[in-house]
Amino acid sequence: MRRSSDISERSGPALSRRALLIGGGAAAGLLIGWGVWPRSYEPNLAVASNETLINAFLKIDTAGQIIVVVPQLEMGQGVSTLLPQILADELGADWRTIAVQGAPISPLYANRLLAGQFLSGDWSEMTGGAGNWAMREYATRSAMMLTGGATSVRQFAEDYRQAGAAARVLLCKAAAARWDIGWESCDIVDGVVTDGRRTLRIGELAPEAISFALPDFVPEKLNRDGRLLGQDLPRLDLPSKIDGSHNYSADIRLPDMVYASVRQGPVGAVRLKSVKEAQVSKVTGFIRMVKEPGWVAVAATNWWAANKALDALDPVFEVDGALLDSAAIETALDAAFESGNGRRFYKQGDLAASFAGAHVVRAQYDVTPALHLAIEPPCATARVADGRAEIWVASQAPAFCRKAVADALGFGVDNVILYPLAAGGSFGRRFEIEPAVQAAIVSRELKRPVQLLWSRLEDVVTDRPRPPARARMVAKLVAGGRIEALSAKIAAPSANRELWSRIADGVPPLQAARKHGDRADRSAVSGLPSPYSIPHFAVDHYPADIGLPVGRWRGNADSYTCFFTENFMDELAQQAGVEPMSFRIQHLSGQPRLAHCLTTVAAMGGWQGGATGSGQGLAIHAMDDGFIALLIEAELGNRGVRAKTITAVADVGTQPNPDIARQQIEGGIMFGLSAAIGAMAEYAGGLPTRAIMGRMGLPRLADIGDVTIELVESEAEPAGVGQIGVPAVAPALAGALFTLTGRRYRNLPLIASA
Repeated sequence: MRRSSDISERSGPALSRRALLIGGGAAAGLLIGWGVWPRSYEPNLAVASNETLINAFLKIDTAGQIIVVVPQLEMGQGVSTLLPQILADELGADWRTIAVQGAPISPLYANRLLAGQFLSGDWSEMTGGAGNWAMREYATRSAMMLTGGATSVRQFAEDYRQAGAAARVLLCKAAAARWDIGWESCDIVDGVVTDGRRTLRIGELAPEAISFALPDFVPEKLNRDGRLLGQDLPRLDLPSKIDGSHNYSADIRLPDMVYASVRQGPVGAVRLKSVKEAQVSKVTGFIRMVKEPGWVAVAATNWWAANKALDALDPVFEVDGALLDSAAIETALDAAFESGNGRRFYKQGDLAASFAGAHVVRAQYDVTPALHLAIEPPCATARVADGRAEIWVASQAPAFCRKAVADALGFGVDNVILYPLAAGGSFGRRFEIEPAVQAAIVSRELKRPVQLLWSRLEDVVTDRPRPPARARMVAKLVAGGRIEALSAKIAAPSANRELWSRIADGVPPLQAARKHGDRADRSAVSGLPSPYSIPHFAVDHYPADIGLPVGRWRGNADSYTCFFTENFMDELAQQAGVEPMSFRIQHLSGQPRLAHCLTTVAAMGGWQGGATGSGQGLAIHAMDDGFIALLIEAELGNRGVRAKTITAVADVGTQPNPDIARQQIEGGIMFGLSAAIGAMAEYAGGLPTRAIMGRMGLPRLADIGDVTIELVESEAEPAGVGQIGVPAVAPALAGALFTLTGRRYRNLPLIASA
């Protein structure tokens, strides 16, 4: 079988249950074991001679440029604008003076919120009441810098506000000392320190400012005039992306650098069996081949030559077990329900008693694996020399990526320098670390810098997609069109557990899939229980060993649990004889923000009650502390389905930059639409049946009409907006298609691509 498996096994840091429990109880063991760990950290930022380090998030140069340090991966979501905007607002800076610098790996930048999504289940079980504390401490002390899950603003907004406020106070103290007045009389307005009569430039005060001490209480900026927060400020990364100067991994150029491409096997490949070495030297530009147990790479004077040389090599791989196909995945999902490994994560009331002897409504829904398809294929540039490695890569988990490179080379982590770069999209794909490791190994073997870029085919074949899932939904309706009881049984792989084993513990992908094939996981049913008020309900997860490594994806499990719930709500509404919007409203007691979104989108979109032929469908969802309602009006034509209009109303709190919030919600809607009608992976012979984007049924501009995004005014804390646009699209489109065709669409993708 041609093509290759994923990276060979590596060891990595892991905290075992035994390590946690040493010392007589979980909390005691943690306190004893961590007592010698550092609990305060100094910034490890590089500081130029003309710069002053204010704190871990801020430097100021002598010209007055405000350099904001951002630890989160910029992958198009605008985080390199949002976090600086929060800091600049509290500082009182002039937006034109703001610059951004990527952060080095440090505990100061740990994303405890996202780390908690990975760790919460096991840690709660192992440590009981000390679980949350232990989890936060472990994430910080392990420098778990993570980007994803719409957590960046929710995790770091307060840090950046405090950093800006601290800098403002220090600068005001420096100015007040010059003027011999109380620092409380000073403020920073439009980037200038002033007492109302006199002014001083920030740049000239910065070196003096750091000699002052902060007060016990650092006040927030009180002046509401001219605030940057809540304004649609221009994105800081936009000019360089327009003129082409924005650096991605493939833009790095180093002296004496060569280019490499790589081939890996199908799912289940365990080793490289053979290559046609005699053929490769005939390719113009060929330099050298590098073979590893799970992959083979070719370096050449340009990437096209390297990739052509791989074709000439025609690598063959040995596969462990039967070759993966979609039929086997279907069988595995069914088997999960009978495995005895299911676990009830949510329950309320007495479901069994309510169902006893009752007439119930049943439905089964299915989703196939969903590919990431980021516009930029995986890429990394490496230079390994003199016992040190330098890696230029876009990573959602840079500390883990650095550790994987160090392990692969046999280096200590201090001998690996990772330069963070932006990503051309990700959707969870940049959690994986293979490109950086492969580039480092090839560079070491060639003794020169290497830029390794995966082909689009390689990206698709080795993708760890959003997992497939199957839902068995059962509900009991009572008089008045009310749901009295609902059971949701979900069979799906435990994607979060698999990914964490890969990146944190160095477990090879297929081994990680098998390891967690029988372990239920709460995150595999995220989005449930639904926001609806139902007296009796239960949510069960049945872990599935499908033989396909899976991973995080934009929207994660919410992308399929919302499809299950909202589709079922449409079917129950029909059974109850109630139009779909009213049916939802009567079940939304206690959810005023979501009900407001729903009624508003119905008014804005001209909801016709789900009438036959209307082509309209709607759906709602709550996630990441936000709420959204979506109405789609669709039509069927020669090219398939077309979304004539899409209207969304979202309550996502007070957003730092509303325009970026709208961009993210609209981007999520487009992503969800692509997954609803294409972008799904079917497998035969261990490989995807389609690997060319033009054949995946993705929507084009002509397939999408007007898109309207309305943000509800809110005083709530900012919600995550990177994912919330995704989940409701597929069920809303399914409802729209029902009004056109009269049949229910219970499978994703809704319309199979040719």
